[in-house]
Amino acid sequence: MSDINTIVERNARVEADKAWETSWTRRLCIAGLTYAFMNIWLPVLGVENAWMHATVPVCGYLFSTLGLQAVKQQWLKKRMGNA
Repeated sequence: MSDINTIVERNARVEADKAWETSWTRRLCIAGLTYAFMNIWLPVLGVENAWMHATVPVCGYLFSTLGLQAVKQQWLKKRMGNA
């Protein structure tokens, strides 16, 4: 019975990790940290209007996470032999 509990606990951790990896909370945290870092780094490089230019990598990241969902679904179908 202990082995079953171990497997159930492991599955719960794996599902929680998967939920975190695909969550908007994670995406927005990464986007916010990227924006903050770029607002520090770009002025060091002498870029004017750094706050505006810092949105470029953030938008690129967010758009890539949206687009990759469709690519992932196709990849999974092909990998699982359902394509």
